Amino acid sequence: MELSIEQQIKAIEDEIFKTQKNKATEHHIGKLKAKIARLREIAEKGKGSGAKGKGFSVKKTGDATVGIVGFPSVGKSTLLNQLTAADSKVGDYDFTTLQAVPGMMKFKGAEIQLLDLPGLIVGASKGKGRGREVISAVRSVDLLLLMIEAQNLRQIDSIEHELHIAGLRLNQKKPDIVIGKKTYGGIIVNSTIPLTHLNEALIKSIASEFVINADITLREDLTEDQLIDSFAQNRVYVSALVVINKTDLAQPDVLKNAIYKLRMKQWDVCPISAKNKENLERLREQIFLHLRLIRIYLKPVGKKPDYTQPMILKEGQTIADACRHIHRDFHRNFRYAFVWGPSAKHSGQKVGLEHVLKDQDVLTIVATK
Repeated sequence: MELSIEQQIKAIEDEIFKTQKNKATEHHIGKLKAKIARLREIAEKGKGSGAKGKGFSVKKTGDATVGIVGFPSVGKSTLLNQLTAADSKVGDYDFTTLQAVPGMMKFKGAEIQLLDLPGLIVGASKGKGRGREVISAVRSVDLLLLMIEAQNLRQIDSIEHELHIAGLRLNQKKPDIVIGKKTYGGIIVNSTIPLTHLNEALIKSIASEFVINADITLREDLTEDQLIDSFAQNRVYVSALVVINKTDLAQPDVLKNAIYKLRMKQWDVCPISAKNKENLERLREQIFLHLRLIRIYLKPVGKKPDYTQPMILKEGQTIADACRHIHRDFHRNFRYAFVWGPSAKHSGQKVGLEHVLKDQDVLTIVATK
């Protein structure tokens, strides 16, 4: 009898677990990991989950969207209500929230949409407890708040595990690799830097699970897992911040130890008490920083800057992005711009479309009429 995809994945995982890891087996293990990644993609397509699956019908609005994820009854709804004008149902029992509940947080001139999502449980990546709908919604946000309790640090490992299986990579950047598929010629591997984790044979072994013919160029020192992620089609890279809630119920030493352990694992942490409104201003600041938002103040020709309603852009965006943000005609009819502030070499610097803006720049755009 033919094994189901889940049974095939389980069999391969068991084989990896039983295989002794050394130089002689690294190609074999790498190929097995690649097989699992490919099978999970097939499973997702068959079940309609992941990026193409049905999520909650919430329209994205504002300058950015933040998803609040955590186990049931961790305080997600209370936090949403405290940060926004939303009215998410709150209760002292599991699964109070059965739909995605949106709210709008206004901070430093930005409008940031927050989504209170149903609680994740172990097995969410396989569809348990509306897990597929939650993960589908999570894949489209700009930032994740991973909400846990100080006395249960294992929650963060479980959340990360479920999201990882579903193809989400938290606080990672997309691997710098170019994969050029072609019709013939086999797999050709090049690298622009020395590789310490991979060799050509291992790269070809992993790549062969996804492509038959391709030119592959590695532009950074990737690991085996990063290489597999590069071929998989369902990977999403999302910024994440850990929020420790219910600090009012935690013993000081337990809270201090929890923060220390999380930071040792390279997590950015913000402890709060949503119920008592403790440390929420710091959380707002952290959300703004992790979203990498910048404020641009527009100054019409011959007038004073408008400091009341800044234009909200992302770090690294340019004058061209600012023009398109206002109206496409500004980009089409652009002549030049003047910039005052952190990105300017001198006050009122004359710049072009490619100039990169910084937070709290003052900007005048001159366009043809």
